[in-house]
Amino acid sequence: MTVNFRNKEQSNQVQEKEFLNLSPIERIYSYLNIMVRLKDFPTKNAPESKDNFVIEIKTSYH
Repeated sequence: MTVNFRNKEQSNQVQEKEFLNLSPIERIYSYLNIMVRLKDFPTKNAPESKDNFVIEIKTSYH
């Protein structure tokens, strides 16, 4: 494990460089991963129900 001491500007530059080094598909997966992890992030106003948006895909085989 490496410990680096940086200020906020330096840290942001490193993160941006690492992100831009990813392939386009890796960037998308990274974004989607963040979106999934954000649902567990604590907030002041917790939603009353987590069932407020449901997408149902019904298929029929003929």
